[in-house]
Amino acid sequence: MDINGTIALVTGAGSGLGEATARRLAAAGAKVAVLDLSAEAAQRVAGEIGGLAVAVDVSDAAAVESAFAEVTEKLGTPRIAVNCAGIGTATRILPRDGALPIEAFERTLKVNTLGSYIVLSHAARAMSALEPVDADGARGIILNTASVAYQDGQIGQAAYAASKGGIASLTLPAARELARFGIRVMTIAPGLFETAMSAGLPPEARAALEAGLPFPSRMGRPDEFALLVQQIIQNPLLNGEVIRLDSAVRLAPK
Repeated sequence: MDINGTIALVTGAGSGLGEATARRLAAAGAKVAVLDLSAEAAQRVAGEIGGLAVAVDVSDAAAVESAFAEVTEKLGTPRIAVNCAGIGTATRILPRDGALPIEAFERTLKVNTLGSYIVLSHAARAMSALEPVDADGARGIILNTASVAYQDGQIGQAAYAASKGGIASLTLPAARELARFGIRVMTIAPGLFETAMSAGLPPEARAALEAGLPFPSRMGRPDEFALLVQQIIQNPLLNGEVIRLDSAVRLAPK
């Protein structure tokens, strides 16, 4: 799919992997809708790339429907939808104080898994009404973000790993169902990446993390995630698969 001139919608685009994705797609000529929970962050990125800022909580179905309506009205129907919105949690199933963190588990799945599904559903409905853009009958592509934690979940990551596992498991059945509309569904499972959190790590802690990365022995850069997003969009045979982007790392139990 030719990105130039195409309308793209990116959630979690106010920072991190989502911001890098929005910037790369805009640089490739896409008209980008920058969706983020933070209106200020969305406006900052959108202002710098000439995109449309939309504040939205992806776990709120009505809010997502309204966001899609606004994007369609002001930019047009997106053929590219990238889910980067999500939260990270670190809570044991049985904490030392004996309090069961069931609400944290529920919140993590609501934002990460349900939020991705809500956006995917609205994107699929919108794309299915578009005309195909090529001889294959392609109408659009939806990319979700999982994590290597869905396979390598560490102690304290039960909620996060479960939420990302749900996204990974959704990929193939969604791709199979939406194939008749010419809509592809792919998922990226990133490993350790440069984030606002990792930027604040002490040098020794950062070195310890990077020592566990076989090659390259460094954290991924957000634009390297965005590069894979671009490559997936442009390769029409990539569909129904989860790609680990992780320097061959396998996370230890803790």
